[in-house]
Amino acid sequence: MLAGKLGIVFGVANKRSIAWAIAQAWHKAGAKLAFTYQGEHLKENVEELAGTFGADTLLMPCDVTKDEDIANVFKTMGEKFGKLHLLLHSVAFAPKEALEGEFINTSREAYRIAHDISAYSLVALARGAMPLMTEGGSIVAMSYYGAEKVVPHYNVMGVAKASLEASTRYLAYDMGPKKIRVNCISAGPMNTLAARGIAGFMDMMKHYEAHAPLKRSCTSDELGQTGTFLASDGAAAITGQVIYVDGGYQIMGM
Repeated sequence: MLAGKLGIVFGVANKRSIAWAIAQAWHKAGAKLAFTYQGEHLKENVEELAGTFGADTLLMPCDVTKDEDIANVFKTMGEKFGKLHLLLHSVAFAPKEALEGEFINTSREAYRIAHDISAYSLVALARGAMPLMTEGGSIVAMSYYGAEKVVPHYNVMGVAKASLEASTRYLAYDMGPKKIRVNCISAGPMNTLAARGIAGFMDMMKHYEAHAPLKRSCTSDELGQTGTFLASDGAAAITGQVIYVDGGYQIMGM
């Protein structure tokens, strides 16, 4: 399905990362992938995982708050691959204190950090990727329902995800003439490293199991399959959309 496609994955932290689930699915569908890692403390994890795709898998450092890191990543991609078809953005962060207590107490700095890393980074990465996507392409970003409705304790991250989803639409408009599509997957809660940083996470999982039409959230394999669909020609006319993979929870009013 993705044979001959070249892609880059931002946001793998460990084997439970949603980014890793989608990367595995893209690889299984035939894509050749490169990876980035955030900081030396994650390098070993990402190196070990990426190495399972082959010893020659390209691995690069990238702090998405640094324009020079982003420029170096796409310069290296251009030198090694010459072109690019797929980009996965699974990058989000807010200071821990901003994910506890009340949203009204979010500091100016926490608000800035959350938006820079979780939303603006998509714009910066899309801009870096665009010159390499000469044959068109698919950019996939990861969102969550807290962008649309209030999820207690998700706080500033929900506001940053709303910014991410709006950025997806504006990017889709700008990049559409170049046949580059930009979409979000809004995943239901999963037991990832990022999720465990949210207060009351296990209660959230139980709530989904009680209220979602399918009586559950989603699996990493299901997110991988959705990511593969959005990357494929089967989604050639889909752009600027938020695709919910959440057991149907998003449709419920109560």
